[in-house]
Amino acid sequence: MLQIDETLVSLELIERCFCCDLAHCKGACCIEGDAGAPLTRDEFDLLRNILPVLWDDLSPQAQAVIRRQGIGYIDRDGEIVTSIVDGEDCVFTCYDADGTCCCTIEKACREKRIDFLKPLSCHLYPVRVTQHRTFQAVNYHHWKICHSAELCGAQKGLPVYRFLREPLIRKFGQDWYEELDLCAREYLQQNAPNKSR
Repeated sequence: MLQIDETLVSLELIERCFCCDLAHCKGACCIEGDAGAPLTRDEFDLLRNILPVLWDDLSPQAQAVIRRQGIGYIDRDGEIVTSIVDGEDCVFTCYDADGTCCCTIEKACREKRIDFLKPLSCHLYPVRVTQHRTFQAVNYHHWKICHSAELCGAQKGLPVYRFLREPLIRKFGQDWYEELDLCAREYLQQNAPNKSR
């Protein structure tokens, strides 16, 4: 682990490689799992406010779920998460012609209809941040559906923390990321034989 300010960062963010490979996974992380995407209270309120902009992009099934229970709910861990359709799709998913699952929030942002890219938990994935009493743990989340992303990242020589540069800066700030990058470079230089694990 590396300590940066009040965070403990798993070495897997440095040692492991990752690069989303939508051609293979088809956006399965927005479908698989037993709950929706974690939301902060501010994100929940923001999504409720921008829902009218997103509404026509949502599937009829997602619209029905939102009418019935809203855009989110409290899961068994006490977190706010996005509502899901039939125990699978996040209500904010849509599909491309080739069957790739996409995010209606990100789509609307890229089309400049809103200025919110997506919930931070989605942007940070496969990294999960857990708040403890005196620190935040920053860990790599292992999930078999992301195996192709690990292979793609290895082919590109792209460590997890570099793939997630933008969301890590969004979460922790530029100075924090620069310190992580410096520590990562020093660590990789000292542990060169293990860097492509």
